[in-house]
Amino acid sequence: MKKYTDQGKVDTRSGFGAGLVEAGRKDGRVVAMTADLKGSLKMDAFAAEFPDRFIQCGIAEANMVGAAAGLAITGKVPFIGSFAEFVTGRVYDQLRQEVAYGHTNVKIASSHAGITLGEDGATHQTMEDMALMRALPGVAVVVPCDYNQTKQATIAAAEWDGPVYLRFGRPSVPNFTDPDEPFVIGKAYVMNEGKDVSILTCGHLVWEALQAAEALEAEGISAEVVNVATVKPLDEEAVLASLRKTRCAVVAEEHNAAGGLGEAIANLAAAKLPTPIEFVNGLDKFGQSGTPAELMKAWGFDAAHLAEAAKKAISRK
Repeated sequence: MKKYTDQGKVDTRSGFGAGLVEAGRKDGRVVAMTADLKGSLKMDAFAAEFPDRFIQCGIAEANMVGAAAGLAITGKVPFIGSFAEFVTGRVYDQLRQEVAYGHTNVKIASSHAGITLGEDGATHQTMEDMALMRALPGVAVVVPCDYNQTKQATIAAAEWDGPVYLRFGRPSVPNFTDPDEPFVIGKAYVMNEGKDVSILTCGHLVWEALQAAEALEAEGISAEVVNVATVKPLDEEAVLASLRKTRCAVVAEEHNAAGGLGEAIANLAAAKLPTPIEFVNGLDKFGQSGTPAELMKAWGFDAAHLAEAAKKAISRK
């Protein structure tokens, strides 16, 4: 089994900030916009290097979406950035009508997503955002796992033709992927080969899945970890290939049960390869205040819970 090393803990939003600068250097059409959250979205470096291509929209998210759609129509490649709650739920009508319906080339940068936002609590811990964005026709949904992959995913989003929802987080987490591996939207990444159970996951839970796989290996269980970094369009071929090999799976996501990665894979399996699947997610509830580490454990998103879910899936073969 391949072993991954933590290269140092860093927040994935910083990967977005670094990727945005690289995208701006590669393409003069790239524009960055934010709703009074330049620092939180790590857009400072882009604003400093490209002041004429940075727009501070103030706390007016709906206007930001409309302005971005207009810029996209003129040929620009706008990235709009805010907290996940504000850039999805607060402006869903604008995203539907002005971005998705017109298939305008707007990139939606969503920070502070999921339960790992931490102490800010349920009002800010968006656990429904992937469902909202998956439901919009033609919108790609990308959930990278660490700093390196978020940086590469941001560059890829700038080059993608059409709307992209890019989800990342606030806490410092292990950085462990290859910094030079290009990101391909629509591709799932097999992190570890295995034969007994597939662990299909995305975002912050990829590292936890790798730790779970190591623990399972010590018990003689071979787990295949697949980083489904693009939730939509789903890499059906890679997912089905893993399910055919292991014949059971765990799907883990920092998102509620409805409408996320679990439903996407369940729909695929039901249609093409019925398979026993255990689901690790936020069920049907709102978040709560606590440190990211406390909440990951309380909600069963840590490696120990993933390992137990894998054993349960195996028992259902």
